[in-house]
Amino acid sequence: MWMPELPASPTPQVLTVDARNHGDSPHSPDMSYEAMSQDLQDLLPQLGLVPCVLIGHSMGGRTAMLLALQRPELVERLIAVDISPVESPSSLNFPNYVAAMRAVDIPDAASLSSARKLVDEKLSCVIQSISMRQFLLTNLVEVDGHFMWRMNLDALAQHLDKILNFPPRRETYSGPSLFLLGGNSQFVLPSHHPEIRRLFPRAQMQTVPNASHWVHSDRPQDFMAAVRDFLA
Repeated sequence: MWMPELPASPTPQVLTVDARNHGDSPHSPDMSYEAMSQDLQDLLPQLGLVPCVLIGHSMGGRTAMLLALQRPELVERLIAVDISPVESPSSLNFPNYVAAMRAVDIPDAASLSSARKLVDEKLSCVIQSISMRQFLLTNLVEVDGHFMWRMNLDALAQHLDKILNFPPRRETYSGPSLFLLGGNSQFVLPSHHPEIRRLFPRAQMQTVPNASHWVHSDRPQDFMAAVRDFLA
């Protein structure tokens, strides 16, 4: 989510961007953070939305971090939601999630609701988190009578090692930064804090209680309150 600040308006304009290989954006064999950062470096100036407040969750948060480090003049403030510039813990099991999604076979005759129910049952053997499965199921769509994932699972599987890590960087981003963490999440560990503060010396850490990795969906009011306070 990308929020350019407009001083003349009491309500900021909000632009949401589908990353490559996600949502309605084009599929590409390159799934690196460098490529995703470049996508935004091309898009935001083209739309006249710089400098902006950049908000990113998980993979989007790392893309936002890299953009802020590479092109700090484009980013007025940075909010990274439940992610850090440190390799993701191996316990997160993302490779197994992607493999399970790729293995699902759905009959074309099924309705979308029954297809999602079938996929949910099959994924539940690997993905115990209901909220995680519900998020993934929003990416199951019907196109020309066939069911498919909107995400480019082949590219994700090929580049998982890059996605679960963060490119080594020497530069820092000196702008205001908020790292908003889920209280029940293990994505950002205390051992990550030194690297966060090295790259983002003005970083603030804030935890949303009773929230998983999906902070904005688990505790939307607390999430918005934290964002508003940071931007005030």
